[in-house]
Amino acid sequence: MSIDHIPGTDISLTVPYAAQGPGPTVDTLSNVEGKDVVEISGAETYDTSGQLNMTTVAVRTNMSLSQAIGRWLTTNDTIVPLETVIPTGTSSEEMQQANEQAFVQSEAAATVTAMDYLDIPVHVVVAGVMEESAAVDVVKPQDVVLAVDGQDVAEPAEVQEIIRAKSPGDAVTLTLENDGKKREETVTLGEHPEDSKIPLLGVTMTSAPRDGMNVTYNLQDVGGPSAGMMFSLAVIDKLTEEDITGGHFVAGTGTIAEDGTVGPIGGIEHKIDAAEEAGAELFLAPAANCEAATSRDAGDMVIASVNNLDDAVQAMDDFAHGKEVNTCAP
Repeated sequence: MSIDHIPGTDISLTVPYAAQGPGPTVDTLSNVEGKDVVEISGAETYDTSGQLNMTTVAVRTNMSLSQAIGRWLTTNDTIVPLETVIPTGTSSEEMQQANEQAFVQSEAAATVTAMDYLDIPVHVVVAGVMEESAAVDVVKPQDVVLAVDGQDVAEPAEVQEIIRAKSPGDAVTLTLENDGKKREETVTLGEHPEDSKIPLLGVTMTSAPRDGMNVTYNLQDVGGPSAGMMFSLAVIDKLTEEDITGGHFVAGTGTIAEDGTVGPIGGIEHKIDAAEEAGAELFLAPAANCEAATSRDAGDMVIASVNNLDDAVQAMDDFAHGKEVNTCAP
């Protein structure tokens, strides 16, 4: 989710509301500031001719009463209680950190799902270590996690499942590899900051292909998990000789799970507005968001209903070949 704080407003005079509206759309097949949004090295990639635009929601906070009323009267923004955007007791900085973490997890899931679709094996790589965790002195970024307590793992979700079955204070043994050297490290699980009953390893993880391929997502100032499906599709398109877009302008949104399931997101009405204004021909919408997605006038843009990654690829193929697309019912 794209966050836009309005500058120059005295917080003591602001209202406890936020405005949600259309945010930027970004072509995941393009480049930003000289870098590919989705950068792949160590494997043959193919030129693409279409667009796969992720969509965002712009959120404005710290508004004065007159600013909030102005946006309500003159735009299609949705005015919502501030706590729906920033939960009570959570600072803007904490919310930003949570969004950034969700974005990292979304990138990992996007890589796993794309590799699974293409039958390319992956392994778990440490992306970062929390400074105050017990893991900080023994686990390093770029370590490959081979096993947890002797159980082989290939995806971050498998590590998380093993950890969730334990309790804070339990010790776990990690089998790690770095530069071809294996080692074992024991880590005492901490407490999750939001629930002291939930164990915390203190390590953020991503996925990388085992055959030396590397996938990097070069997109700044965007948080949250809603770009997951579009990232996964971009990876697939770049590694597939045939354009999966059929050369068309496709936009969309949706979380992605490591099993390929596409999940619902918030603010899809504004994402539909942004995509239609940008000129998208086809919009890939999570099936669970269909009712909200069709509440807006999308013009000639077709809104496809998507439950999983296979549905998304099929919708693009049907659209490209002039076949009937499984659309969201109005």
